[in-house]
Amino acid sequence: MTQVFEDIKIDAEFAGLIPPLSAEERQQLEDNIVEHGGARDPLVVWASKGTLTLLDGHNRYEICTRLGLPFDVHEMRFGSREEASDWMDRNQLGRRNLHPDAFTLLLGRRYNRAKKTMAEAGASKGKSCQSSTTAERLAKEHGVTERTVRSAGKFAEAVAKAEKISPGIGLKVAHGQSPARAAVIKAAELLEKSPDRAREIIDGGKKMADVIREEKRAEVVAKLENVEARKAKELAGQYDVIVIDPPWPMEKIERDVTPEQVAFEYPTMQEDELAAMQLPAADDSHVWVWTTQKFLPMCLRLLDAWGLKYVCTFVWHKPGGFQPFGLPQYNCEFAVYARRGTPQFIDTKAFPVCFDAARGKHSEKPEAFYDVVRRVTAGRRIDIFNRREIDGFDVWGKEAAD
Repeated sequence: MTQVFEDIKIDAEFAGLIPPLSAEERQQLEDNIVEHGGARDPLVVWASKGTLTLLDGHNRYEICTRLGLPFDVHEMRFGSREEASDWMDRNQLGRRNLHPDAFTLLLGRRYNRAKKTMAEAGASKGKSCQSSTTAERLAKEHGVTERTVRSAGKFAEAVAKAEKISPGIGLKVAHGQSPARAAVIKAAELLEKSPDRAREIIDGGKKMADVIREEKRAEVVAKLENVEARKAKELAGQYDVIVIDPPWPMEKIERDVTPEQVAFEYPTMQEDELAAMQLPAADDSHVWVWTTQKFLPMCLRLLDAWGLKYVCTFVWHKPGGFQPFGLPQYNCEFAVYARRGTPQFIDTKAFPVCFDAARGKHSEKPEAFYDVVRRVTAGRRIDIFNRREIDGFDVWGKEAAD
């Protein structure tokens, strides 16, 4: 039947459920309406308590209203707003050229409504609902898999939550202008504990991978820097990060000129003595062992003796260096990295295994190395056999103690 404009009620919530037309689609619709002299297809309204609420045909209604062209309406009856909303989503799912994200959102809303209805019905009868039957029914109806239906439900829930920090995100999804589905879901997960990070994902201020990395870092730091955890490790004498520069069993080359001493100024240890050491390593700990070309094989054997798993070798490229007769110049030192358990780095940006740094005093390790270790790790740290104080580390060693 033909209806006058004043009889139709526009419900903002219902209107927000409609995926928008592209500019090209809308212009084509208007051209068709003008050519036909009015809307060819009737508008669908929900007739309830003497009110006609528009459910389908919002674009046709706006065009006809603006241009003063006629339209017909088709009245439908529903028991609730939920039923009317579900009909709208089901109807829109039949549209051609629907954006994939819009399809997923509409399907997900249908699934979530059906689960809610089943749960309420089950609760009233003292029975549990079976979401598997809901997913199966919708999968058959829309020609997708049950897994797709469940994933769509999760996405729809995320979009609904994201509306709290980004009103209109549903329309962006319908236009294909929102972040990736995984990003929207992640933002929804972060909403309560970290709304700022969630907003950064939704607004495009940061990539999801960067936010996840920051979240993981915060969790690791919080765990390692927990006051009770640190006290427990202090009592047990354990550390999350260990740097050790063993006093390798080496002697200086005898010279005909001063200095003439053969032995070093500090005590050295034999391999069996080093192997017998009990490293104060926590269950999940990072360990760097400084060594040179000559003692690299011994260093790797010590890792086994200390119950550590070798991971990689950091290389300090030094300016100049000793060159044995008939061999290359030894212009680097190694910091062999191993671990106990499954420790985690809190930052892996600008974290190469090879680095340049100037020489310091005899056997002194570069501050650039410690800058990196402080940045990529958290928790209690110790530098064993150290020869100087290191910020952020407990130190144990003859010269450091002096």
